[in-house]
Amino acid sequence: MKTNYLILLLSAIILNITPSQACKNCGCSAKSNNTTEHTHNANTTTNDIYAQKSKVLWKAAKVGGEHEGNIAIRSGHLHFEDEKLVSGKVDIDMQSIVCTDLEGNYRKQLENHLNSADFFDTKNHPLSTIEIIECKYKGYNKYEIISKVTIKGITQDVVFAATVKNGVASANIKLDRAKFDVRYGSGSFFSDLGDNLIYDEFELDVNMTY
Repeated sequence: MKTNYLILLLSAIILNITPSQACKNCGCSAKSNNTTEHTHNANTTTNDIYAQKSKVLWKAAKVGGEHEGNIAIRSGHLHFEDEKLVSGKVDIDMQSIVCTDLEGNYRKQLENHLNSADFFDTKNHPLSTIEIIECKYKGYNKYEIISKVTIKGITQDVVFAATVKNGVASANIKLDRAKFDVRYGSGSFFSDLGDNLIYDEFELDVNMTY
């Protein structure tokens, strides 16, 4: 009986230790059977993203016009194996959002509105994340990225194309705000909006130096 107990105890210890190696940068667990967070192993090299040298441009459209601006990367890192991207994570500072196509009070009003609960509720959700789960190399420094994007505490699977070359990773990411419960002016939640309709799809042009 004691022998069986010891065997079970040793098995549990082995199962808890062997599958993963902690990442010093993100504290994530490199479990090969876990697709809910990005994976890597002892042969992985990690490059931090230089937030001050990186930028994210956003663009959103409505009936009769569009707006665009910038939003800052707070921190992030990318994992490589054999010089190819395999995973990573990017934290975006939602409270840094600015509009660049308006000036004065109109600009301030829009920025305040984007920060409010009508849109991204940045007081309660100051960070959004892009977590790179899987990278499919397509040749010529191009990848298909399978990711999990979290906005307002809601996580969705998002696939996009990226180029990674000479210390720069760039991508154009199209997101459906309705999937993240960003409701204001959305035809997915309200009818008869007319000229007040704001389209659900918005774009992020991401350019990161690592």
